[in-house]
Amino acid sequence: MALPFLPGNSFNKNLGKTKYHLSHHFDTKNDVTMMVGEERPGIGGELLRGQKVKPRSSVFPRGNGSNLPAWVAFDRQVMCFDAFFQEAVHEKREEQFRVRNCKIYFYLEDDSIQVIEPRTKNSQIPQGTLIRRHRVPKPPPNDDEFYTIEDFNVGKEISLYSKVFKITNCDEFTRNFLRKLGVKVNVPDENPADPYTKYRKSMDESMQALRPYEKHDTLKQFLDHDRQVLRFFCYWDDTDSMFGDPREMILHYFLADDTIEIREVISPNSGRDAAPMFLKRGKLPKNIETLRQPGEVTDRTVLNVFGPTGHGGRYILDSLKTGAVRTDFYKDSDLTLGSVLNVWGRKYVICDLDDFTKEYYRTKFGIEDFNTVSYKKGGYGGVERQWPPYNGWGSEEDSLCSCMGLLPKPPKRDFIKFMEKDRRGLDSNVLRFLAKMDTSKPIDQDRRFIISYFLSDDTILVFEPPVRNSGIIGGKFLERSRVKKPEQPLYSTQMSEYYLSSDLYVGSRVIFNSHVFLLIDADEYAFRYMEECPQEFPKANIESIINRLRGSVGKNKDEVKSFFMRNDPEGSGVLGYDQFVSLLKQVDSSLTDQEIMTLARFYSERPSEDAIDSRKLFAIIQEQLRKRNYEGFSKLVEDCQQHDQGKQGFVDPETVRTVLHAHHVPLPDDLLRAGIAMTPANERGEVQYAALINQMNWRDAPVPPMQYQPIVDDSQWQGTNQSNKISVSRICYNVLLEDFFGKSS
Repeated sequence: MALPFLPGNSFNKNLGKTKYHLSHHFDTKNDVTMMVGEERPGIGGELLRGQKVKPRSSVFPRGNGSNLPAWVAFDRQVMCFDAFFQEAVHEKREEQFRVRNCKIYFYLEDDSIQVIEPRTKNSQIPQGTLIRRHRVPKPPPNDDEFYTIEDFNVGKEISLYSKVFKITNCDEFTRNFLRKLGVKVNVPDENPADPYTKYRKSMDESMQALRPYEKHDTLKQFLDHDRQVLRFFCYWDDTDSMFGDPREMILHYFLADDTIEIREVISPNSGRDAAPMFLKRGKLPKNIETLRQPGEVTDRTVLNVFGPTGHGGRYILDSLKTGAVRTDFYKDSDLTLGSVLNVWGRKYVICDLDDFTKEYYRTKFGIEDFNTVSYKKGGYGGVERQWPPYNGWGSEEDSLCSCMGLLPKPPKRDFIKFMEKDRRGLDSNVLRFLAKMDTSKPIDQDRRFIISYFLSDDTILVFEPPVRNSGIIGGKFLERSRVKKPEQPLYSTQMSEYYLSSDLYVGSRVIFNSHVFLLIDADEYAFRYMEECPQEFPKANIESIINRLRGSVGKNKDEVKSFFMRNDPEGSGVLGYDQFVSLLKQVDSSLTDQEIMTLARFYSERPSEDAIDSRKLFAIIQEQLRKRNYEGFSKLVEDCQQHDQGKQGFVDPETVRTVLHAHHVPLPDDLLRAGIAMTPANERGEVQYAALINQMNWRDAPVPPMQYQPIVDDSQWQGTNQSNKISVSRICYNVLLEDFFGKSS
């Protein structure tokens, strides 16, 4: 029952209303007054009578999360629907309409739609993208609106540019998304079958033969064994025929298609032409058969023919292949060591296999015995080639290369050895020995020579240091070259033997061009290099020396211990060098000076003066920087601080070295490494860069200059000076006795 329109019985719509603005509905365009605000509301935003709100895009319910725009919240999220539409076909008896299946994609970020039809083989219809991605308007009379998410659901029909699409199904993401929006998703349906597709399928089936020929699938074998070849070394004895001789063959078996090819191994000066192939690649039959008639070898055999010849005739095929001609071919199971193959009437004996073939037979057939069949006769083709003797022109290697071919080639040098043993920084790879002449002439007995052996090319240089008032002019005594060993014929067919690094050691006696030298000393680098490479220098192998002495001592253990006790009355465990040498000479008189020095250096008592003085080191560094007038220490600190991510004042040593090189600090690399090694570091090995740069700063933290002995040139080394070097004067014999007789002694 409605209330009467009387005072007190009606409702005032303006109560509580605060907005009374007017929308702009009328305007002038092209001097014509017209209404432009048909979709705009009335006073205060209220809708006019008969006015409906037309949504411009999809409306999603607000959630609990952040209010992001749709193009951010739904980026790369697409709804997929399965649909179909019918297309009429005119003037064709086989079909009246076609059912075309397609996919409808709805992009949530901008409400755009894309329709794609999957391509069908031999359809002769333009397929693919039917409608490109864009916002699709609705059909009239609502053509001023666009499709939104509310218009899509399973079972609905939508019209896209006069084509009606029936939605039958959707994917799982679309189904879950619609359910979250509160939309009830209908039951999916199947797309109807296309009648013309059924017609084409039945027609294709009728064209297939009811009794097709057998298919031999060789693709799998080809894919599994492509480029896999078994290699057999064969032997064919053709001595029974006239002018025949034994011939070596190589048989290749291709696992991809079971074919065989044979190549002949032609030895030099055999008188035979080098044919590219002895047997062309193909399947090799086991037995030789006569030539078959045309049509006799076929895959299927016809038993009988009924009716007229040609159209309308019928025939029966032999499914059991009773009349088929079978030919046996060689397989991989027939090729074994010692087996005889019939190669078109020639008997081939398999004598050997390569490594891949052995592994193949071991894996597939479990064969472990691969004994080679010997077939070569002694003395056949075994004539050793004789080279002419050396003629004295050039080197022996150069003369030998001129005999190896018509075009002489220079001898090849060992480039790898040259690169490995060439000078690298402070590592010179040069062994220097102090030598004297082993002669009875008084004037030559006091002469001293420096013998330098270069490891890069096995050459020797002999230098005689000049001595004042000696009457002998010093300088180069022997030019750098390879030196032959004595007592070798000058003109010989064999290569001469030269002095190697293992022939030079302290105590050795060498002869250079009829001059006899006795090596009496070596520099520190030579001793250290020989001790680090005991395999090349057996005289510096500490293990072999100890084993030799242990065998020489034998049962005289008590005498050796008593000798040590007599020469060490205080019991300090240390013995003098001269006493140590006399003891070793008594134990084994055949020990060389090199072996005695190696043993003494190994068990020597090293003084603490061997340590590097850090104050002297940084004095040298500051002197080098002062000479070059380098003052970029503040930039070094700033660059190191950039690499110090934790701001703890410590950086990796290689990083500090890289920074110093990047700023072109005028210091050699070995001096930089020594300075970094002397700088304080933390537990992780990182260097305190501020302390390093502060010690290098000759402006703010100068170090008083110190006197130091510079490194002398190679030509100035005249042997070890006992007054300047830290000589091996005291030997710890307790450790030596423990290595000899065990810790119990």
